[in-house]
Amino acid sequence: MSASVSPAVVADTHTVIWSLFEPSRLSVAAKTALANAEAAGAPVYVSSVSIVELRYLAEKGKFTEDDYDAVLKVLRDPATAPTVVPLDTEAADASKLIARAIVPDMLDRIIAATAHYLGLPLITCDRKIQASGIATIW
Repeated sequence: MSASVSPAVVADTHTVIWSLFEPSRLSVAAKTALANAEAAGAPVYVSSVSIVELRYLAEKGKFTEDDYDAVLKVLRDPATAPTVVPLDTEAADASKLIARAIVPDMLDRIIAATAHYLGLPLITCDRKIQASGIATIW
């Protein structure tokens, strides 16, 4: 008998944004992974660093305050699949496994490291993260 694979996944920041506001931008594989997690009652993990990134985007005017608030509302709602993963020492330490030469952005490295630490694929279209050697879906 083969071991079952958890439908839980980690979502990159853009995946969270697109799933809420522009689902047509998600790949078929990304939509399927998100739908499978939700259907199974499995979490879609979101690194707390993504909230920092969203705040930064709002401050730069690339993301509205209303959109920021809408994302936070979803992330705070226990009835929805997204589950915030706090940045802890294990996830921070795992960032050393994501080569800075491949993924130079620290927030991206932490998000990728969170997925690696949890042993789950990261839903991302980021080509640098995809090249980092961690499991990704796109």
